[in-house]
Amino acid sequence: MKYIDEFRAGDLAQQIAAKIASEADPLRHYHFMEFCGGHTHAISRFGIVDLLPANVHMIHGPGCPVCVLPIGRVQNAIQLAQIPGLILCSYGDMLRIPASNGMSLLKAKAHGADIRMIYSSADAVKIAQENPQRQVVFFAIGFETTTPPTAIAIQQAQALGLKNFTVFCNHVLTPSAVSHILQSPEVRAFGLVPLDGFIGPAHVSVVIGSQPYEYFAEEFQKPVVIAGFEPLDVMQAILMLIRQINTGRAEVENEFTRAVLPAGNIKAQALVAEVFELRRTFEWRGLGWVPYSALKIKSRYADFDAEQRFSIPALSIADNKACECSAILRGVKRPQDCKIFGTVCTPENPVGSCMVSAEGACAAHYRYGRLRERNDAVIKEN
Repeated sequence: MKYIDEFRAGDLAQQIAAKIASEADPLRHYHFMEFCGGHTHAISRFGIVDLLPANVHMIHGPGCPVCVLPIGRVQNAIQLAQIPGLILCSYGDMLRIPASNGMSLLKAKAHGADIRMIYSSADAVKIAQENPQRQVVFFAIGFETTTPPTAIAIQQAQALGLKNFTVFCNHVLTPSAVSHILQSPEVRAFGLVPLDGFIGPAHVSVVIGSQPYEYFAEEFQKPVVIAGFEPLDVMQAILMLIRQINTGRAEVENEFTRAVLPAGNIKAQALVAEVFELRRTFEWRGLGWVPYSALKIKSRYADFDAEQRFSIPALSIADNKACECSAILRGVKRPQDCKIFGTVCTPENPVGSCMVSAEGACAAHYRYGRLRERNDAVIKEN
């Protein structure tokens, strides 16, 4: 497939791996955080770690929007879904996130709640049109990538005069989370992890561009390389980061030039600015309360704000004590460091959000990484 196969060529991967091996200083260690869950899966799926020298370490960051949503917000959605006559629309990954007492949206659906899995925000608007006598709530989540479609849905609902459509907004912002990881005393108290640079997210950067990352390069002297999701994209980004570290540079570089512009998608940004505004603070799983890290619906669109229409309360619920999702999202621990990984907690029976989402670090390691470790163990035994 054009623009896919070219970035999965094994011979080119070996060439880039050879360059990484030759240019990585054997006297130092490199610690790079890939923020996006898509990169985490690419690293696991294509065995990129096996192609890196032992002193180049990849650290998983909080780049999964399903994973970072705190249990309290999931519990809010479950309570909404239990309102008689209400239809809750949600993306599929959210249905299986465990909340209080092991309840999930999927279990609430089994108990009779009308919860419908959708593939786009437009589906939720259509359901509201088809059910004018019932309240329809769209459980909106995601980083900057999925925010513009939610804005379009709100504007469409307004244009159509829909009185039964609202959005439970849980859109969060990537740069704020990166900044929090680097400078928050609360996060440092949870455990420190060495960070020399970042692989910038792909789809998010298509929307916001490369310019928002310049702050991290200048203020914290941490290089950022925006990369696509294919294995050669990721490996080239690692090589570019190593070259920056070796030459004492801390800059924003764009490996994903085929999709990302410095200023991003101006039209999408204007659309988001028209409908949403910043929240003063928002809770992230693993990071705590992060200032100016999420969006809320502006007052001019208040009629479509589920938090106002249904007086949704703020809930703060602790994670399962056996689950290490919070530490994994901060990069302090790896999925295999969790005592219940692969035993009690599996994709079929997830205890934490990192095992549920298609972008979760635990789901990636369960699907790809654990098999590699098992094979390595067999090789060592023989």
